[in-house]
Amino acid sequence: MKLFSDRLKDLRVNANFTQRQIAEMLGMKQQSYMRYENNTGEPNLDTVVKLCEIFDVSSDYLLGISDF
Repeated sequence: MKLFSDRLKDLRVNANFTQRQIAEMLGMKQQSYMRYENNTGEPNLDTVVKLCEIFDVSSDYLLGISDF
């Protein structure tokens, strides 16, 4: 099972976004976003919802509950 951080990075790379671009979309600093991909920080629920909207995926997928 892939971790949230792995799925998040895969989605970002496949969408050809930089960490800085995603951080700007979320209204945060790149360092804060980077922690999500490095598995050293966890987003709050509002941020999870925004990430799902940005990448057009379900929260179940992003959180590793579902593989699609």
